[in-house]
Amino acid sequence: MAFVVTEACIKCKYTDCVEVCPVDCFREGPNMLVIDPDECIDCTLCVAECPVEAIVDEEEVPADQQEFIELNARLSQQWPPITQRKDPPPDADRWAGVPDKRKLLEE
Repeated sequence: MAFVVTEACIKCKYTDCVEVCPVDCFREGPNMLVIDPDECIDCTLCVAECPVEAIVDEEEVPADQQEFIELNARLSQQWPPITQRKDPPPDADRWAGVPDKRKLLEE
């Protein structure tokens, strides 16, 4: 089992979670983060740090977000690791809480 970054991260890309990860399992894409499921140790530290509640246990991913399990696994093999917190995009707060952002994911 691993944790999964879901749709809520798209266009927000807050990186608070990255700072607390003891195994550096986060990967950075153009407009969201993903978790490498092979690196994640299920420590739960990142969950509380995400201001948009985008990180969930793989077993608890909502039905409408199931594709993000595969997306995290696939994109974590393509995107580079991120190990330090960065400033969020300037318009991140505007995108927080906006539903149906899947089509905005930049792979």
